[in-house]
Amino acid sequence: MPVNRRAHHTDKFSSQDFIVRRGQPWEMIIVCNRSLESGDDLNFIVSTGPQPSESARTKAVFSVSGRSTGGWNAAVKANNNNNLIVAITSPASAPIGWYTMNIEISSQGRVSSQKLGTFILLFNPWLQADDVFMSNNAERQEYVEEDSGIIYVGSTNRIGMVGWNFGQFEEDILGISLTILDRSLNFRRDPVTDVARRNDPKYVCRVLSAMINANDDSGVISGNWSGNYAGGLDPRTWNGSVEILKNWKKSGYRPVQYGQCWVFAGTLNTVLRCLGVPSRVITNFNSAHDTDRNLSVDVYYDAMGNPLEKGSDSVWNFHVWNEGWFVRTDLGPSYNGWQVLDATPQERSQGVFQCGPASVNAIREGDVDKNFDMIFIFAEVNADRITWIYNSRNGNQKQNSLDTHSIGKYISTKAVGSNSRLDVTDKYKYPEGSSEERQVHQKALSKLKPNASFDPTSARDLAAEEGAPSISGRFKVIGALAVGKEVSLALMLKNLTSDRKTVTVNMTAWTIVYNGTLVHEVWKDSATISLDPDEEIQHPVKIAYSRYDGYLKADNMIRTTAICKVTDEAEVVVERDVILDNPSVILEVTEQARVRKPLIVQMLFSNPLDEPVRDCVLMVEGSGLLRGNLKIDVPALRPKEKSRIRFEILPTRSGIKQLVADFSCNKFPAIKAMLSIEVVE
Repeated sequence: MPVNRRAHHTDKFSSQDFIVRRGQPWEMIIVCNRSLESGDDLNFIVSTGPQPSESARTKAVFSVSGRSTGGWNAAVKANNNNNLIVAITSPASAPIGWYTMNIEISSQGRVSSQKLGTFILLFNPWLQADDVFMSNNAERQEYVEEDSGIIYVGSTNRIGMVGWNFGQFEEDILGISLTILDRSLNFRRDPVTDVARRNDPKYVCRVLSAMINANDDSGVISGNWSGNYAGGLDPRTWNGSVEILKNWKKSGYRPVQYGQCWVFAGTLNTVLRCLGVPSRVITNFNSAHDTDRNLSVDVYYDAMGNPLEKGSDSVWNFHVWNEGWFVRTDLGPSYNGWQVLDATPQERSQGVFQCGPASVNAIREGDVDKNFDMIFIFAEVNADRITWIYNSRNGNQKQNSLDTHSIGKYISTKAVGSNSRLDVTDKYKYPEGSSEERQVHQKALSKLKPNASFDPTSARDLAAEEGAPSISGRFKVIGALAVGKEVSLALMLKNLTSDRKTVTVNMTAWTIVYNGTLVHEVWKDSATISLDPDEEIQHPVKIAYSRYDGYLKADNMIRTTAICKVTDEAEVVVERDVILDNPSVILEVTEQARVRKPLIVQMLFSNPLDEPVRDCVLMVEGSGLLRGNLKIDVPALRPKEKSRIRFEILPTRSGIKQLVADFSCNKFPAIKAMLSIEVVE
């Protein structure tokens, strides 16, 4: 009945299945072969999962006369001749998933039973008694019903964004989301317990964080940060989760190749919203990957200025995870609200690549002893960064500097109801350098190492007092940074003393993947520079396109490093990751979009290079704008040639819908575009 769908906010699902939310009544019409008499009793039996039982609350028996087990109930709303209208209500804590419903009619000692059908029960963020209840209507609309969004990427000095098609209401996505639960390790080991625990959002979300990555359990997406994506798709080319989830099903549930953090997070977000858990995608810039649980990450260089992949710690330019909204009955009310969930396989938790839920409030307060995976997530936003210079000749390494404030910057998510960036850093930590921030750090360390005695002049404070360097350095960008153009920077060196200084500088530039994986050295240089007292000079750094062409990954990132040495002093390490801009792809429509009326979209691209580009493909998707995705082969483009491609879409739903596109070719692996289109009835 459409009235049920509207009342339960399940009317957006394309699926024709009967979909309702827990704790809220829904009505059905039962057509009998005679009218119901006073001595007749109707019993309903609902069950979910294999071997359902009343003790596990995966089965309930209840009657219109009021008898009930497990908190389900039925009430006769109307009885007209042979038509019976019955309202059914599940408890607000019922397990979510597929249910079967049977009816038993007892009349004068005879019992006849019949299967009525199946239905899907979802979490209910509209209901106060549900663990996922969200009171604010605008937030609920964004975090449960919005089927497209924006994910922030890039670096602290260049925050970029990509559109993402969540598509949680698209055909088959709900079915696939429930299948994910049925293919988890927990279900395979003990299906009876697993299904019974699906009443609890913390449990369901933790299982999903394990299943969205392919590690351990042949989950949805296989991760790859090598820079070589042969055998699959470059992670940057995906436009959304729908194609990924459908490909997973179509291949017989073989992991989809390949994903990186925002792909895992975008896909987990789809499944969470689909099942009724309010959720959002979060980006943390300068995200620490602390592998040894000591709240610090070690970063290594050699004397020639090469970054080294030594040790297992790393700092990612950005990392993307999710937050789900629910209560923490296990921790207490002060930990309710947003919970971090991370499906990117970084570290094992209880033997499996899964992460969360971790209360954002607990992270801010340094409560690293609380469930789940708090230490790892606390470090992602709070770790100290220690720089080491490594001598490959004798294997010696010496600590060069300790930075207490560069990790965990500009923590970002899309704002409610608009495409602007909302900064949520203050939800994760107190202001950098404040007394509260210091106290929280000490509290976290004391919980990690309860027996250590804390000297107020800890490593963090001593680092600041060690011999101050006599020079400072930074990389400054000169002119535009664009793929196909020379990268022009300047190393700015300043003498901080009133004595003359001679500086030996060793510099390198490497193309990298956003998580710091080194791809290829594309430039190096050495210089000896004299600085007068208080003098600042610019030393030019120029990297020709011919040097980095062929080694630049879709991340468009180049890491420049300078090791600056004054005799008898510690080296000064200067580093900057630069991101080169792609040429733009423009999407435009020329007429008003209407439901079920074909609409022409055009894509404009002009080749900025002095050489041809070939193997060009345009991939387009957008929930409510076209079914599935559109893949268009675009003819090769001569140097500086402009291209105009027209294609047709057919909007199916009114409202503001988002079209997302990816243009890939041999010289530009993934150029992103998006267009908001207002569709009217």
